[in-house]
Amino acid sequence: MKLWNHYHTPTTTEEAIELLIRYAGQARVIAGGTDLLVEMRANGEQPQEALIDITRIPDLRTIQEEGDFITIGAGVTHTQIVKSAMLANVTTCLVESCGVVGGPQVRNVATLGGNVAHALPAGDGTTSLVALDAEAEIFHNGERSWSPITALFLGPGKSLLNPRHDLLIHFRFRRCMAQEATAFSRIMRPQGVALPVLGCAVWVRLDDSGQHYEAARISIAPIGPTPQRAEEIENALIGQPTTEATTESVIELAQEVLHPRTSKYRATADYRTEMMGVLLTRTLTRAVDRAKTGKAIPEGVGM
Repeated sequence: MKLWNHYHTPTTTEEAIELLIRYAGQARVIAGGTDLLVEMRANGEQPQEALIDITRIPDLRTIQEEGDFITIGAGVTHTQIVKSAMLANVTTCLVESCGVVGGPQVRNVATLGGNVAHALPAGDGTTSLVALDAEAEIFHNGERSWSPITALFLGPGKSLLNPRHDLLIHFRFRRCMAQEATAFSRIMRPQGVALPVLGCAVWVRLDDSGQHYEAARISIAPIGPTPQRAEEIENALIGQPTTEATTESVIELAQEVLHPRTSKYRATADYRTEMMGVLLTRTLTRAVDRAKTGKAIPEGVGM
């Protein structure tokens, strides 16, 4: 079955953009292809006029630390992220979330950019990027610019980026500093396709004493049609002690204000609501411990 007529392997971002412009909507960007190729085969469409393979562009496959910021190319694979000791130390939640995507073979080729570009609200990497308050560099409407990560999501599977015209280039976010840490955990169905029932990523900053929350960012997904921060829970943590009582209090709030729906592929609404408490307990406990001790590298990851 023929899936494309022409296959291009640009070596610079500028060359990839020029190809998108030249084909004027008749080409599609491909990175790892773990989602796109399955989609193309399933749809049984006419062959694509051209595919633009961005995996040969060095700039899109790098992880860089620049001052207080981390920049990750959209073509970086999940395996690259999992094996990065630097990321495991300063943005632990992203390493933990990328480490549960598929199996080793999938992680070797699937990219963080592909995880985001398909705009699925349950994406593990996406959940952590939201908690990290990440931005994305994109080529969109003929211009390169930086955009909040949440702005790329218009609905389930609906992205701001058109893969026939636009390009996802980089992600960037602040690294964790002193008294700051992150954590990610998820609950998934063990049968068949390992769909996440829920995933949760948190970022916390403690005060100088290490006994109170100074700030927090929390992303629990999938809850709605697009990934979002749980701002009511974040606000409730500010100024509160890092105790079990505080965790129990914000769990009660989460179960009041967040309303996951029943999904025949994931779980019932009641079960998922109950699991929010489990995930918040796990992630807040780990993040607080990491912020207090400064020991953020998860066991067996980034080594």
